[in-house]
Amino acid sequence: MELVDSHCHLDQSQFDGDRKAVIARANESGVTCIINPGVDVPSSREAVLLAQQHESVYAAVGVHPHDAKTLDTPALDELKRLACSPKIVAIGEIGLDYYRDLSPRDVQRRAFQTQLELATELGLPVIVHDRDAHDDVLAILRDWHASRTVGARNSTFGVLHSFSGDTALAEQALALGFYIGVSGPVTYQNAHRPREVVRSVPSERLLIETDAPYLTPHPHRGRRNEPAYVRLVAQAIAETRGLTFEEVGARTSANARALFGVAGQGDSLSKDKHGWAL
Repeated sequence: MELVDSHCHLDQSQFDGDRKAVIARANESGVTCIINPGVDVPSSREAVLLAQQHESVYAAVGVHPHDAKTLDTPALDELKRLACSPKIVAIGEIGLDYYRDLSPRDVQRRAFQTQLELATELGLPVIVHDRDAHDDVLAILRDWHASRTVGARNSTFGVLHSFSGDTALAEQALALGFYIGVSGPVTYQNAHRPREVVRSVPSERLLIETDAPYLTPHPHRGRRNEPAYVRLVAQAIAETRGLTFEEVGARTSANARALFGVAGQGDSLSKDKHGWAL
């Protein structure tokens, strides 16, 4: 049995004192694959470097909406160069954030569209950030989906990471070929909406993640998050759906490996008693 943390920022400074130990703890906890997305050009470089240094770490490169104003032509050229490195599995973290508005909204939208086009050019899936911007994110993804449908490699194009919407939004995202990323908030006592989403999303479209060092799950809330804690997210999904921890781990790992093109234990699938592929 394995776990995949489909979104973790190991390059961030919160891990500078014990990064190797954090990765070791994750591996010892059954986390065999960690996807580390960049949030700007410097962090994308660091993500690439970490992927080269650690067998279980894979990288995505991109510019987060907070830093959308930094995505000029040289930055885009650098992302293209980095995306050709070994163990690059996606373009991300990209999207829109209307909660903090650290970059102007029109600039965010242009940066999002530009990086979606980059993903199309390179044949990579995308890791999408969506905070308080559901309508615009969906509108941009619909346009992108329409442009990619003809001749696309498969019917899945990316993940809405740390999903914060409701079941109606999840349904629209699924129709566009996206996975739903579930993170620490699903473990919180009052997490009624995240649990409703977990119950409604087909098993083959769920991913688990930590978004470490952020969104620490219960009972570690208030402290730094780390990829080993993705077990707690899997356990919360298991309890919500009436499944075993092992079933959730196997299915979500297979999903992550299918989306990101990473070989692993999820390659050969058979059905369990719940109809989940294992």
